[in-house]
Amino acid sequence: MDPLLALRDFAIRGDLDKIVRVGDEFRFGADYSFPSSAETAYRSKQGNLYTLETLIYYLQHHQLKHTDYLQSARLNRIPTVTLPDRKPLLDYLLGRVASSDSIEFLHSDDHRPEDLASVRPDSSVSAEIAVKDLAVAADPCDTDFVSLIRALERPLKDRDSILECRNRDFHSILLASTKREEDRQRIESQQRKDGLVAKTRLIGSEDGDHLHEAVQRPKMHIKGVPIILVPSAFQTLITIYNVKEFLEDGVFVPSEVKVRGGMAKPECVTVQKKLSRDRVMAAYEVRDKPSALKSEDWDRVVCVFVLGKEWQFKDWPFKDHVEIFNKIIGFFVRFEDDSVESAKMVKQWNVKIISISKNKRHQDRAAALEVWDRLEAFMRSRAHA
Repeated sequence: MDPLLALRDFAIRGDLDKIVRVGDEFRFGADYSFPSSAETAYRSKQGNLYTLETLIYYLQHHQLKHTDYLQSARLNRIPTVTLPDRKPLLDYLLGRVASSDSIEFLHSDDHRPEDLASVRPDSSVSAEIAVKDLAVAADPCDTDFVSLIRALERPLKDRDSILECRNRDFHSILLASTKREEDRQRIESQQRKDGLVAKTRLIGSEDGDHLHEAVQRPKMHIKGVPIILVPSAFQTLITIYNVKEFLEDGVFVPSEVKVRGGMAKPECVTVQKKLSRDRVMAAYEVRDKPSALKSEDWDRVVCVFVLGKEWQFKDWPFKDHVEIFNKIIGFFVRFEDDSVESAKMVKQWNVKIISISKNKRHQDRAAALEVWDRLEAFMRSRAHA
């Protein structure tokens, strides 16, 4: 019996669990036994015949998303079913349709589909003999030799299998590389934070007046590094994932892109102004957990990126929005073509609205500079208050 028909019969009956792999073959209960690499009569739209191993693995994992299925199959070094073939193949194997144009049983006067394995050409010699026999039997003038040859060709690889590296697993390399990058960023962030805290203390001390003048930073009534708060919700454009690129490099990268890229959520991010030739005016800590701030930490909060929702300010140590935005400068970053409704609440507050483009990334720099200019002006006014 052809392995495709046997597999379909077991799938329709719900007996897939009775198909067991033993060594290099699959045993269908006590009924049949086939090599795992045996080709079935189901031909992919890419041209190759699917192996029994491929079809059994697909039936066992067809409920997965295609990307998850591909990753799982490649980790197990099993050739995959292509996306265009998934549904028609599944419909046939589960008996939803009686036949398919992709099935190519070999028929002859002496062989039935059940005897397919015994008549399939398995070498270039048998293929050559078959072509010669067909050519002799036909009129040479009417014979299309190219079609005869192609009819007996068997694709060795498809675009998926050709990219496979047998006996090599790059998943561990990816994990190690990601971990090294996270460690590097964590160490760099801590070193920068330690250095900035020391510099801030020097600026506020009597012995550090010369440093105070060098960076042209007015003396402020802040002990420690100033804090910028960002929302922890993804409904806002600026979060702790992308605030550093936006403020330091003038480039907006959506937070979800950073998360999909494997970025771990940092507890704290340090940002400095790098968008002009001026010397660094100040450095800031960026956080997104106001509930974790102590009373002395709130004295260092100078800026907040608002979400536009009232609940963002729940449990803040201020009586109302007026007090919040008198003591802290607020920014609301939005896409320039968003509806007016998205900023309806924000317009009632003393908050600066910063608009960026959804697609024109070269305009991000101007938006980031506007944030810096307004923040530094606020810091100067706060220093003289």
